[in-house]
Amino acid sequence: MELRHLRCFLAVAEELHFARAAERLHIEQSPLSRAIKELEENLGVKLFVRTTRSTRLTHAGKLFLERVPRVFTALQQARDSVKAAANGFHGQLRVALSDGITPLRFSTFLALCRQDEPETEIRLSEVPLAQQIKGLHDDLYDVGFAQSDEVGDGIIAEPVWDDQLMVAVPARHPLLKYKRVPLEEVLHYPLVLGDPLACEGHARQVERALRRVEQEPLITERVTSIDLMMALVSAGFALGLAGASQIAAGREPGVVARPLAGRTPVLTTYLLRLDGEPSQALARFIERVSTVEAPSGQNSSAPPQSDLSEDAET
Repeated sequence: MELRHLRCFLAVAEELHFARAAERLHIEQSPLSRAIKELEENLGVKLFVRTTRSTRLTHAGKLFLERVPRVFTALQQARDSVKAAANGFHGQLRVALSDGITPLRFSTFLALCRQDEPETEIRLSEVPLAQQIKGLHDDLYDVGFAQSDEVGDGIIAEPVWDDQLMVAVPARHPLLKYKRVPLEEVLHYPLVLGDPLACEGHARQVERALRRVEQEPLITERVTSIDLMMALVSAGFALGLAGASQIAAGREPGVVARPLAGRTPVLTTYLLRLDGEPSQALARFIERVSTVEAPSGQNSSAPPQSDLSEDAET
């Protein structure tokens, strides 16, 4: 089995069409078909069921597809490690990020890592939560950040940062008469929220906050990034729900952040790692996380000031 066989398999498995897969690989269709046949003979199983009308994965093919991308990830990491050593780094930490974690705090944390241990390279990967969890088990990542502690057995989820949940409101919106907006009032308007697959932990925490009232939200859009959420809010498309620092980092004109009335809900960021004794480098990394303070005005006890502070609370 050679890497070319795996590249061919991956292309066909993702396209489910031999002609398109051949075009993607910039080869003719006949050598592609031959490579798949050689791979199936090597494995002793059929990977595809192919007819004149369709191509689909067999059960064995589906299982193989779950594992093949890890080969290329591991290969890329090996290349990165060699390049890092050539550039003078003496160590590497592989960090996975999910759910659009608190941006201002994370950038402060990265700067601190660079200051304290400039000889250690930090490799970042933005992945969905499920992929992060699998990657931690498969030794593709050393540590991760996500907004979920529902990570299954074998992984420790340590709460590290809290970010106040805010409602993002278009400028000149009726809700700006409130300095703290009742959740019941928010739910009278359309909402744009994070996608539950791409932002799994973030979406769960927001939905838990919404369940504080017995009123069904009107969700008009699900997005994969806070930037798009803020763009839609700025355009008057809907209201958004996100962390205070996420809204502040977006700096979208025409968006006003307002805290929710009553008990202030927060979005918690968790540090994820395998259960067990961490390496010395990882232990120092984890210890450094706890030293990063919330940016001024961006913690749960001191909500960020609105740019319409003269509005009266009702």
